[in-house]
Amino acid sequence: MALSARKVATALPGRHSDGKGLMLLVKKSGARSWVFRYQLNGKRRDMGLGPYPEVSLAAAREKVVALRRQLLEGPDPLNSASERIFTFQDLAAELIESKRPGWKNAKHAAQWTSTLETYAYPTLSKMDVRNIDTPHVHALLKQIWTKKPETASRVRQRIEAVLDYATALGLRDGANPARWRGHLQNILPRPSSIRPVQHHPALDWQEMPTFMAELTKREGVSAIALMFTILTSARSGEVRGMRWREISLNSGVWTIPADRMKASKEHRVPVAPQAVALLGNPGEADQLIFGNPIHPSRPLSDMALTSVLRKMGRSDITVHGFRSTFRDWAGETTSFSREVIEAALAHQLKDKAEAAYARGDLFAKRRKLMEAWAAFVAEGH
Repeated sequence: MALSARKVATALPGRHSDGKGLMLLVKKSGARSWVFRYQLNGKRRDMGLGPYPEVSLAAAREKVVALRRQLLEGPDPLNSASERIFTFQDLAAELIESKRPGWKNAKHAAQWTSTLETYAYPTLSKMDVRNIDTPHVHALLKQIWTKKPETASRVRQRIEAVLDYATALGLRDGANPARWRGHLQNILPRPSSIRPVQHHPALDWQEMPTFMAELTKREGVSAIALMFTILTSARSGEVRGMRWREISLNSGVWTIPADRMKASKEHRVPVAPQAVALLGNPGEADQLIFGNPIHPSRPLSDMALTSVLRKMGRSDITVHGFRSTFRDWAGETTSFSREVIEAALAHQLKDKAEAAYARGDLFAKRRKLMEAWAAFVAEGH
């Protein structure tokens, strides 16, 4: 029976025929791709036609009609395809473009391109994807594997993705030479064994009141944004992108939408009176609260708050480190539970079983915690 659009989208793992040599290949992972199967000189040949849904059922049928016409005229479609060179760089560019609509952050495409240009293209850019093998991947990775483990791990993952994309298009066969499990893990050390744990330099919690007293003497939007960041223990990006429609000054509740949260989950922040007082009179709903002084419709840059610290002579600490300061203070000096403290930091529970039972957001308890934090911070002024 011919396939239908619904059948293509829901078919179980295996091969499913549409007739005239067109087959849908469904892997256990759920990935779907088209294959044209034909006989030539008594030999069966399989030719990849591309992945679904990038190649629709109608488009795959059109390709088969053209290929069957080519077979009648003589040339083997696979031999014709093999004459083309499909370079790693061309396939990487195609993959990046295909992924772009699904990336929430526009920076992802730039990051993919940058890492591949710097570390993969010098070796692989002009190579036909069919000829790339383990020695090529290993040679470029081992140069940075121990020097830049985090970067090297991303490079490996992106090379693997490009070669998987080539396989889905029917442009290469066999196992992926950039895969980690059961392959590169046998010739390269585990990233976790060489990656140093990077802690953001943080202020000692006992210095917090004195530091805050100094910070209040600073003027400007960036200084106020930094104070608000400290009092809410939020991430700086969440504060810099904050709009008036997200906060209720009367109830002291800041609701950060899911698309602005690291965990892609809406997060309510209890805002202590000291933090509310920093905001002043509300503006238009879509107006940024901490807009750029020169271009109010744009948020402060990610270096604006860091610049305040440098002007205070505190280049030894970071903005993100204030979250650690809060965590240390809460853990060492209060009786609030770990769950309440982690919820205040919008951290996801690592224990899946524990997380399954933690349905609430502990908001009432978090409000008491943040009010205690604000009172402590204000002790120096």
